[in-house]
Amino acid sequence: MTYRVELTGRADRDLDILYVYVEKNATDSPAATRWYNGIEEAVYSLESFQHRCPVAREGQKSGRLLRHLMNGQKPHVYRVIYEIDEHRKLVTVFTIWHVARKPAAFEE
Repeated sequence: MTYRVELTGRADRDLDILYVYVEKNATDSPAATRWYNGIEEAVYSLESFQHRCPVAREGQKSGRLLRHLMNGQKPHVYRVIYEIDEHRKLVTVFTIWHVARKPAAFEE
């Protein structure tokens, strides 16, 4: 079943920050665009395959059922935290970060 995927303001900011970082550190000029297109494709694949990812530990404190999508290959792996609203057929992406970075507290 197809769900709608929405990114929160925080997730949009995360993508912008990561894009700038990748662009700054890329060895070739189109690398940041390839990275962005790849993570965007992974995020929007949640329209069809939203239940394939495991439960995320960040939801334990709030009692929410959050999931996480891992994208990329070592050492360039990114983690996407999201929630599925079955009633609305909606996937809400809360945050995206590089797995080597200590995540900020989840407060969405």
